[in-house]
Amino acid sequence: MIARAGGKESLSDILRDFKKFTSKALVKELINEPDSRQDWMLWYFSEASRPGENYGYKVWQEGNHPEEISSNKFFDEKLDYIHNNPVFQLVVERPEDYFFSSARNYAGLNNYLDVILESVKQRRYY
Repeated sequence: MIARAGGKESLSDILRDFKKFTSKALVKELINEPDSRQDWMLWYFSEASRPGENYGYKVWQEGNHPEEISSNKFFDEKLDYIHNNPVFQLVVERPEDYFFSSARNYAGLNNYLDVILESVKQRRYY
């Protein structure tokens, strides 16, 4: 994920809250809505958890490692890495084929996700 912190919240705080919200929402959705992968996913998240953690389910890996994006090159490397993860995992053939990826937005395709297309602009001092 590429995110920007503003105001009094740190990027680590934002990522912590994002992980907490999305993991609870995903588990709730899996429990309440029928899905062919429901049992397998709940079992997997349960096996990954420690006793008493996140209601017995662990969706995200431990910790986060925010890095400041300070150049267009670094931004492009990170965005390419994120977009190509489903390709490397053999989930899809092309990044834009992954339905819930911003790669669709960058490729000019329709997407249910609201994504701000962005790149880092280098400041020039004359």
